[in-house]
Amino acid sequence: MAPAPAPLDRRPLSPADIALRALPAIVTIRTENSLGTGFVVRSDGWIATNLHVIVGGARVKVTLSGHRELDAVEVLASSAEHDLAIVRVEAQNLPVLSLGDSDTMRVGDAIVAIGNPLGLEDTVSNGLVSARRTVANDIDVLQISAPIAPGSSGGPIFNDRGEVIGIATAVLLQGQNLNFGVPARYLLPLLKDPRPVPFAEFARLFGQSRDTAAAKAHRERLTYPLATLDGCTLDAQKLIYRTLGSAIETGAPLYNAGNHDGCYHVYDGTASDVVRKLPPSCIGPARALAEAQKRAASLPDSTSQAWAMRYAFDALLDVIVRKQQP
Repeated sequence: MAPAPAPLDRRPLSPADIALRALPAIVTIRTENSLGTGFVVRSDGWIATNLHVIVGGARVKVTLSGHRELDAVEVLASSAEHDLAIVRVEAQNLPVLSLGDSDTMRVGDAIVAIGNPLGLEDTVSNGLVSARRTVANDIDVLQISAPIAPGSSGGPIFNDRGEVIGIATAVLLQGQNLNFGVPARYLLPLLKDPRPVPFAEFARLFGQSRDTAAAKAHRERLTYPLATLDGCTLDAQKLIYRTLGSAIETGAPLYNAGNHDGCYHVYDGTASDVVRKLPPSCIGPARALAEAQKRAASLPDSTSQAWAMRYAFDALLDVIVRKQQP
């Protein structure tokens, strides 16, 4: 009788072992206005990251392991819906990370995340899959306990065998340790069906979109009188300013990446959170946010809804600044 085949080695790796294997394939991505992380998915210069990481300027600089810096020459594929992009640099024989099966990840499974928070390269953190969530348009996301700070967006999230099962994408800063990753399965269609666009052309198209949105925002800008803050303590004003500012830091990249629905839901959820936390005497801001939510809900599309909330956020931030001026 033939001997039974040897079982596959399914032993988990330590975070240190995962980092040792993965770090050569992880890159830093910079534009004029953004900082993020990416990772090599094909040895001939294909790099995966978040879409919002690459829309911050006219050029994308990719720093490889060993500090070699290259320009992204093409956007090979992108998905605004999933906040994902694949860019290409002129390089060969790069180390590559393997994709795992993100659908098999369970709540409580161990993960490791690697990124460049605030430019601190090759930062490793570990944690668990805290939950699986379904967000706008029935998109699945992994909620994880490992922290994702600004600069880590686009970085890989690994299972305990060192396979990429997610891409770090957003942190809801007004909450506590609410960190998310896009499942790696959403990368597969992009890898299978690349549609290269020269980066200069890609940047031009996104620049036009931002200019149009900015012009619209300027036309419809709101202004609240100082009396809006009557009855609001300094602590209440700080709560509003901090929470709305954090929501904009989260929502604006989603909007710029084309995920207008996700941006709107971040803003709408933040407004509800602020209204719930404000003291009863702070009536004006609570009323302004409730009115913005009501108006946004009546609008026909998520683009208009996101801007309706953003107008109110900007106006409240502005009135708090004016209130504190001598």
